[in-house]
Formats: sequence, structure tokens, C-alpha cells
Amino acid sequence: MTTELITPDLVDLELVGTDRRAVVRGLAERLVKAGRVTDLERFLADIEAREQQMPTGLEGGIGIPHCRSAAVTAPSLAFGRSSAGVDFGAEDGPARLIFLIAAPEGGDADHMTVLAALARRLVRAEFKQTLLDATDPAQVAQYVREEVAP
Repeated sequence: MTTELITPDLVDLELVGTDRRAVVRGLAERLVKAGRVTDLERFLADIEAREQQMPTGLEGGIGIPHCRSAAVTAPSLAFGRSSAGVDFGAEDGPARLIFLIAAPEGGDADHMTVLAALARRLVRAEFKQTLLDATDPAQVAQYVREEVAP
């Protein structure tokens, strides 16, 4: 059985707070509860190490924290939406749509495939607006799977 890239329990439509690390921790905790991350602190350290290389904020209110980590058991995507915005280092300001990509340590191809597919969708205003307007985590998970999953 293959693990879906994103499931409703990995979607948070009302992220609380504006601190990047706290928001990433909240999404990462969802990955732990889903059995996709085995060591929260190690995973967060790997995310932070990647963030220090180059901020993961994209123009248009997008944050894509991501990493490969030995703590990840299956390629996964957690999604969060923030009404207040979270600073991921983009020049045009805080992110409202946050995609946390978790890839197993040896999962280079999966990680890059998801990142590339997501980047292609994020240039489409319709994709972003659908996520901004969504009210149901299950619909968000299905929509993102249809649009992004390899």
C-alpha cells in the first residue's frame, strides 16, 4: 500500500501564531502523529538546517519549508494556512500558504518531484485562491494530491 502524499490530518486551515519555527513545529507534529516522522526534534533540526542555507519563502505569500531527513518514513506534505502570515524570508512579505515537505533521507527524486510540481502550481492564481478559500481539510488534501502528487 502506498502512503498518500497528503491526507486531511496533515492539513491545518487555521494556523496559530506568526513565528516560523512554531508554525513548522505544529505542522511537523501532525507528521509525527500520522507516523510519517519518527523523531520530531531531529526532523525540526533538519528543516532548520535547510532554512539556514536559503529561506524558503516564495513571492506571493508562500512558504515551502522542506528537507530530507532520516526521521521521515514516507514522502509527505503537510499544509497550513495562516491569516496573519508567517515570515519565511520572502522579499514581498509573510506567507499565508505553508507547505511542509518531508522526504526520507534517500528520497532525493521524490522530494524534488513534489517541490517542482508544487512550484509549477503556485504560479497559478487559481491554485492559490482555491487553497485560500478552502473550508474542508479533506477537500484540500484531495485537491493538492490531484494537482501535485507524482
